[in-house]
Amino acid sequence: MSINFEKAFGIHEAALNIREQRAQVLANNLANADTPNFKARDIDFSSALLQAQSSMQSGLVKTSHKHMDSQIGREIPGLSYRIPFQPDTGDGNSVDAQIEQTKFAENAMQYQATLRFLDGKIKGLMQALKGE
Repeated sequence: MSINFEKAFGIHEAALNIREQRAQVLANNLANADTPNFKARDIDFSSALLQAQSSMQSGLVKTSHKHMDSQIGREIPGLSYRIPFQPDTGDGNSVDAQIEQTKFAENAMQYQATLRFLDGKIKGLMQALKGE
């Protein structure tokens, strides 16, 4: 009997990928905090995860190394412009550095929580393999 890692880890691989993409988007927002006319963006984690889960269940499987990857040319799921809390400051930039830093820290903590969950799953699988 073999171990099916997709069943063992579930949606957590996709969750890590989405959290990584979100960290990149938030870091980009922070890097462009002083760029005129830059619009802050964010990923709606819930909708992106639902989309990732539905694509996992779609049954599409790459059966040949010659097949194209289904992710090529796709926009990041759940990516949208953030609605600013404060009125425009005159330069057209919608980045609020404090909000971006808070969202970045929150995303980092959630990323770490998912890693710890997966670490526990892996340790459990290792114990099962060892017969403990």
